[in-house]
Amino acid sequence: MTVAGAVSEPSQALITGVILAGGQARRMGGLDKGLVELAGKPMVSHVLAALAPQVGSLMINANRNLERYRALGVRVLEDRLGGYQGPLAGMASALEAISTPLMLTAPCDAPLLPPDLAQRLYLPLAADHAAEIAVASCGGRLQPVFLLMRREVLAGLREFLAGGERKIDRWLPRHLWVSVDLSDRLESFANVNTPEDRAELERRLGRS
Repeated sequence: MTVAGAVSEPSQALITGVILAGGQARRMGGLDKGLVELAGKPMVSHVLAALAPQVGSLMINANRNLERYRALGVRVLEDRLGGYQGPLAGMASALEAISTPLMLTAPCDAPLLPPDLAQRLYLPLAADHAAEIAVASCGGRLQPVFLLMRREVLAGLREFLAGGERKIDRWLPRHLWVSVDLSDRLESFANVNTPEDRAELERRLGRS
């Protein structure tokens, strides 16, 4: 099911934003991607600045350099599962910690985060109380770590992880989920996975 278009501003107090920075970043030479500098500040700072106006509260999910992340002034949460088991492990840990009914996730390596991401993912969950997860889609392709989910998915996610599963595309079909077309925000989903990606994005930012 696909939902397109923008919506009126949701109640931000209902949403906790979680920035996923818990990976190993192998393609970035093992550096902590959230702390890699882009245009003079850590990448995670760009994501924080974009996400903060959209949500009621913020957290960072990280497994390294915890004090450096805490210095940014937001709560930092480690994976409860060890061994760098992927974004779903970070999501599960965050769902256990939030007090809001909704949680929005975004990766630390997407510094051009859409300014209306929360607003637009909120639409299907506000319109259809049966829907549990809204996923961003761009150019016909899912962006599976840009998610808005209900806190109630936690039990199913725990069961999924306990079964040894880790892939988001295998977890989503266990819930009623909708995709939200953000193709008009194509550049906002640029990921910085490699040093070459970082250099190219710095060039683009320098030209803007």
